[in-house]
Amino acid sequence: MTATLSSTKARAALRTSARVSAELLLILVMLAVTLWLLGRMWSVVWPLIIGLLLTTLTWPLARFLRRHGWKPALAASAVTVLFLLVAAGVVALIAVPVASQSGELTDGVVEGIEKLREWAAGPPLNFGDADINKAFDTAVARAQDGLGSMVGTVVTGVGTVVNGLVTAVLSLFLMFFFLKDGPRFLPWLARQLPGRFATDVPTVAARGWDTLGSFVRSQAAVGLLDAVLIGLGLWILGVPLVLPLAVLTFVSAFVPIIGALFAGFVAVLIALVSNGLTDALIVLVIIVVVQQLEGNVFQPMIQGRGLGLHAAVILLAVTLGGGLAGIVGSLLAVPIAALIAVVWNYVCEQLSEPSQEPGIDEPDAGAPVPS
Repeated sequence: MTATLSSTKARAALRTSARVSAELLLILVMLAVTLWLLGRMWSVVWPLIIGLLLTTLTWPLARFLRRHGWKPALAASAVTVLFLLVAAGVVALIAVPVASQSGELTDGVVEGIEKLREWAAGPPLNFGDADINKAFDTAVARAQDGLGSMVGTVVTGVGTVVNGLVTAVLSLFLMFFFLKDGPRFLPWLARQLPGRFATDVPTVAARGWDTLGSFVRSQAAVGLLDAVLIGLGLWILGVPLVLPLAVLTFVSAFVPIIGALFAGFVAVLIALVSNGLTDALIVLVIIVVVQQLEGNVFQPMIQGRGLGLHAAVILLAVTLGGGLAGIVGSLLAVPIAALIAVVWNYVCEQLSEPSQEPGIDEPDAGAPVPS
């Protein structure tokens, strides 16, 4: 017997689909407008982001001082001055040598790619197709542009990527005020919001702050360990440009998965050009071992708890962020994805039905009910 299509159910399904499509379209329009506004206000948004990231790094020290009797303004001032001294020392001891060797680093990567092309064109692969050569040429161009941008980011500092010195100074002032008045922000925000927003928004903000701080501090610690261990291995093998490669490894740690692959690829190419195939393979083994230690030992020990994001989600987020906003997008992709996950989890908590265990919340059928 052939089933007939119900016109009533079909119309109801079409109406539901139309309503859902319209709602999704409105949400997409709202997101597009929000992104457009953020782009127009980027000169203010970018220092705010940098200030928040710097605050997540320096807040533990400020909190320690405040708990030991320091006034908020004094603790924030001391931490800000200490941060400036450390930053100045990094610029003097690391950034200047890296800047002087950035050209050699870029040339070494390009030469390594050329060697790979020559190897692919010879036996046993014998790749001589024009498309393959075009792909290698594209890789060379991207390596020059991308590595130059990465080195430029390391040399000039993240705070000067967009608006130079003005952005850096504004970020530092914002960091100071966040350190000084940060704990009073959520209570103030709760007083300004009506109804449930007075509870929901501060709760989400507090969870997002914890997630952001956990990510930034753990990635900084893991990146430092990676840079030290890989840099030590490169130094033992006599690979040149050890300091720039170590700094590149540290910065790349803030771009999960893709950053480690990029930094490892650059180190192997430099070793291949300068020391030959054997040392390049040894460098590859060192990088693989360090990455395994990072994933199985360093990350669980330092981070304590994960961001709640699957590796595939992180990879897609980094790829999308890099495609939309270059290196800045790659750096911010994972924190933004983690904050979105925080909001989503909180919404799911609020929309879920409270679970009831039989025998606890509900009276037993045979038990007498008190009047």
